[in-house]
Amino acid sequence: MSSLRHVIADDIRDKISTGRFKAGERLPSEAQLASGYEVSTATLRSALAVLHGEGLVEKLHGKGNFVRYPLRRITYVGGGLTPRTKPSAGSALRVSVRTTNLQAHGQLTGLFRVSDSSPLTEFLCLSYQGNAPHSLARIYVPRDLSPTDVPAELHCYEGVEAKLAELRPPLADVRERVSARPPTPEEATTLRISSALAVLAITRVASDRTGRVVEAALLVLPGDRADALFTTRHMTHERTSGE
Repeated sequence: MSSLRHVIADDIRDKISTGRFKAGERLPSEAQLASGYEVSTATLRSALAVLHGEGLVEKLHGKGNFVRYPLRRITYVGGGLTPRTKPSAGSALRVSVRTTNLQAHGQLTGLFRVSDSSPLTEFLCLSYQGNAPHSLARIYVPRDLSPTDVPAELHCYEGVEAKLAELRPPLADVRERVSARPPTPEEATTLRISSALAVLAITRVASDRTGRVVEAALLVLPGDRADALFTTRHMTHERTSGE
C-alpha cells in the first residue's frame, strides 16, 4: 500500500505540474479517483494525504479536494524591537483582524507575569493569499494599552503593529522563541493545512523600560511557506587619535 500510494501521488502531482489539474480546480471525487486508479478508497486517501502534506492539495470539508494555488513565501525578520514579515516578490497578503477583550489565563499569565483575570486585549490576525488562509498570529496587550481603532482588515501585520505602537511605551527588551511543531487541530483547520505539516511557532514577548510586559505575540507560520531570519551585528568602536 505504501508504494502504491506514492505511485498515485506521483501521477496526480505530475498532472498538477503539467496543468491537467489547474490551481483552484476541484479534483474528481475520491470514489472516482479510486475507481480510476483501481484501488481502495483507503489507498486513494493515503495518496492524497501525501499531497496534502506537500501543500499541493487541500481538502475543504463538505466540498472535496482542491489544487492549491502556488504558495507564496514570507520571511519573519526577528532580532529587533519591531517584528517584520518580508514577503516574496508579488506576495502581498491581506490580514483580517478580530479584536476581543479577555482576562489573562493559562500561558498568558506567565508571559505577562500577571495574575489570573488581569484584563488583556487579543488581536487575532489571519492573513490570506486570495481566499486561502496563509498564516496566523495572536497578539495580546494589556487592556490599558489597547487601541480602539484597529481596522477589521489590513494589508499586512505591520499595520497592526503600527496601531499598537501608538499607545505603547518605548520598548527596551524583546524575547523571541522559535520552535517547529505540528499544528494544533484548531490551527490545522483554520489554516487548512495537514496535521502532518510542521509549523514555525514564534513566541515574541516585549517589555518596556520598567520591565513591564506590554505585548505578547504568538505567531504560527506553516513550514511550507515561511522562513525566519535573525541577523546579529557586532558593533566595533574605533579610537581615533586625540581620544
